[in-house]
Amino acid sequence: MMRTPFDPPKKAPAHPALTRLGRGLFAALFYLLLWQGLAMLVGKEVYLPSPLRVMEVLWGLVQTGGFWLACLGSLLRVLLGFVLAVVFGAGLSLLTSFLPAARPLIAPALHVVKATPVASFILIALIWLPGNFVPVFIAFLMVLPVVWGNLCEGFQSADVQLLEAARVYRFSPQKTLRLVYLPAVQPYFFAACKTGAGLAWKAGIAAEALGRTAHSIGRGIYDSKMYLEIPQLFAYTAALILLSLAFERLLAAILRRAARARTKGAPHGK
Repeated sequence: MMRTPFDPPKKAPAHPALTRLGRGLFAALFYLLLWQGLAMLVGKEVYLPSPLRVMEVLWGLVQTGGFWLACLGSLLRVLLGFVLAVVFGAGLSLLTSFLPAARPLIAPALHVVKATPVASFILIALIWLPGNFVPVFIAFLMVLPVVWGNLCEGFQSADVQLLEAARVYRFSPQKTLRLVYLPAVQPYFFAACKTGAGLAWKAGIAAEALGRTAHSIGRGIYDSKMYLEIPQLFAYTAALILLSLAFERLLAAILRRAARARTKGAPHGK
């Protein structure tokens, strides 16, 4: 339909990134105001400090070297446990997917790990391992079943017709894995990484807190609770949330770039 001079001007569509940013800012403002209202209602900092008080304490922590050392220590432990879980989980999924005899041995153990409360593993690990290795082990243990389970589903979802074509054209096992299985597994792998990243942080920091690991956010949280420094406890928790979000965003960006690189290189694969 043709426009006339009397028609109202069309509004330019909002940019998706700006729309998401606006919604995010609105949600953040809403919850900050809710937090402030609850803090005023409670009226006792020992129970619920105000957002301004928490930001003041957090700003003080940011200016100390010990805080950054704790953040770096926690990041390295969580990252190491996560990477080990991804590597071992991928290996076990290959083993159980292509060697059926291994599944009855491996699957029950991983199902038990997935069903057992993390606190039980932390307390047992504190007996067996040095304190600095407990968060790494716990993060590894919690992420491992997630990676294994998702990748097993990904291998099972491979297109049967493509597998039949690979057999007809006598593809090598490596070529079949690269051209048939990897595209099927990719979305499952990305989902496992996104879920596992959050689990690694939660489990790793819990292990640091219970084990009072030196130079860690978990210890900062535990000590703040022990000495009733509640604003500091909230400040450490806020720092942990920001660090976890940054880690997950960075991981998501790496996975997206890897997916684009693989898609661009797919037509040239031999």
